[in-house]
Amino acid sequence: MKPSQNRIPPLLENEWTDKQRQQLEGAYRKGGFYNLAGTLARHPEASRRVGQLSAHVLGPTSTLPARERELLILRTAWLCQAEYEWAQHRLIAQKADMTEQEIDRCKEGSAASGWMPVEAALLRAAEELHAHQKIGDATWAELAEAYDDQQMMDIVFAVGQYTLVAMAMNSFGTPLDEGLQGF
Repeated sequence: MKPSQNRIPPLLENEWTDKQRQQLEGAYRKGGFYNLAGTLARHPEASRRVGQLSAHVLGPTSTLPARERELLILRTAWLCQAEYEWAQHRLIAQKADMTEQEIDRCKEGSAASGWMPVEAALLRAAEELHAHQKIGDATWAELAEAYDDQQMMDIVFAVGQYTLVAMAMNSFGTPLDEGLQGF
């Protein structure tokens, strides 16, 4: 069901307003996340607010370690068939000390062999949130043995934020940034 074309293209540099220039120049110069940022910049207020939750999920205010967060995001990206998200977070997961084999195993999910029990439970949480919009009782109980209330909330926030991003990028037809590897 992905669009056959880019429906909402990223802003080109010559289209930026002064406010958009402040928002986009860093991403544009570094070459990372530009198509995502450039597309969302077409709706500056929504972009700013979506960015606030993203900054929490990926930033220092999140209570989840980077590796656990990336397990959640990669599984969500695969379930949503969000190639842009998968490609970007493949790189971020590598920086969070995930191996290529672990990253690829996220495609198989919680049932794949080789996960530690808490990792399988995190992947199962992403699967349950995707399928039912809630974490089931058994998975919740298993995760609650390892995570406190704020961490449990951040599990839901990570999957929710990246489901939103997946829906947006898939619907808008956002192309991969140069040099990224998709599915």
